[in-house]
Amino acid sequence: MELRPAADQSAPTRATPPQRRHRVHPAWWVAAVTFIALFCAAGFRAAPGALMVPLHEEFGWSMSVMSLAVSINLVLYGVVAPFAAALMDRWGLRRVVSSALVLVALGAAGSVFMTASWQLLVFWGVLIGTGTGAMALVLAATIANRWFIHRRGLVMGVLTAGQATGQLVILPPVAALAENVGWRPASLVIAAFALAAVPLVLLVMRDHPGEHGVAPYGADPETYEAPLPVTGDAFARALEGLAFATRHRAFWALAIAFAICGATTNGLIGIHFIPSAHDHGMSQTTAAGLLAAVGVFDIAGTIASGWLTDRVDPRKLLVAYYAFRGVGLVLLPWLLSDTVHPSMVLFVVVYGLDWVATVPPTAMLCREIFGERGTIVFGWVFAAHQIGAAVAAFGAGVIRDVFGEYTYAGWGGAALCAIAAVLSIVVRNSRRNEPAGNYAT
Repeated sequence: MELRPAADQSAPTRATPPQRRHRVHPAWWVAAVTFIALFCAAGFRAAPGALMVPLHEEFGWSMSVMSLAVSINLVLYGVVAPFAAALMDRWGLRRVVSSALVLVALGAAGSVFMTASWQLLVFWGVLIGTGTGAMALVLAATIANRWFIHRRGLVMGVLTAGQATGQLVILPPVAALAENVGWRPASLVIAAFALAAVPLVLLVMRDHPGEHGVAPYGADPETYEAPLPVTGDAFARALEGLAFATRHRAFWALAIAFAICGATTNGLIGIHFIPSAHDHGMSQTTAAGLLAAVGVFDIAGTIASGWLTDRVDPRKLLVAYYAFRGVGLVLLPWLLSDTVHPSMVLFVVVYGLDWVATVPPTAMLCREIFGERGTIVFGWVFAAHQIGAAVAAFGAGVIRDVFGEYTYAGWGGAALCAIAAVLSIVVRNSRRNEPAGNYAT
């Protein structure tokens, strides 16, 4: 009889959780609470565009100074993401997400006491940037990857749309409050939304399906093996993921293209659309309503993109998205006026459908190319997204101060979209032998 060495009892082992019966799979409840958390955190990310004009009128701060605060916010929103992904692995989702929401609330509520521009950098930049960055889209990717096998792309699309929904619901009342009552009550509304999500996160969110006695949604309970527990320094894991990713050309193509995505959404349109429309005589409330309408169509576009990502080569989707976005930015300077024309409505529809439709295919490519490191690598790709957004937010403010208009900023964004479309073509899928269109995992 063949003798085999005894198993090392000290090594971590994979265990299949005992399966319990649930009328609704717990993954959907966790996804729902994640949607709410992302919804609430999105409020202050959209708010600066509606608050810049009131702050300028009260304090006389230039667009460049306020754009710098927003740029710090956007950089931290991205750079914190990969470390947050590692912290979620090490310390758990509930601790990280609830702490992040509290930071957002502190930044929003604390901003009402500002009297100097440097305080704007602290509240808008550091506190809110860190809080929103600790959730961001890495939270959506973490939930989709841990809790779902089937419908992963669709869930990523729905959770990404949660941020657009937050913009949709929160931005119009914030803009109306800022214009008719004052920017301070508007900031307090944001703080209240962020705090309201904390109890739900603590009650419902769990780290892994095994804590509910189930396998991930769509997994075969007979063959599924729970992941090994994560140990070690979370920050070291995040940096190791970056070191691994930078050795692959696909990472650089994805990161640069996603940086351009951030520049042409959060940085340019998200922050400067309302001031740009105001330059053409449009009221802030009307402009905020148009930006919120972008969020309406973004919900449909992102969910549809998630559905398509489960079925179509993600690279082809990215090429199409960046091409349409570039065309919209070329035309935008001629579409803005003091009233809303049908051509502007068409821009809102097209740009909304395209807004963050890039996220599901980008996240899927990170998962396919980088495997178990995919979430942390996506965190670094998302960091590039926010660095691009920060550069565009600051650069567009400088262009407005120098030239008195935003036209050149829009045309520059269109040129960058052409570059992003080309980079998306060269991304190589690690599953080269897989039949075309079969991207579900």
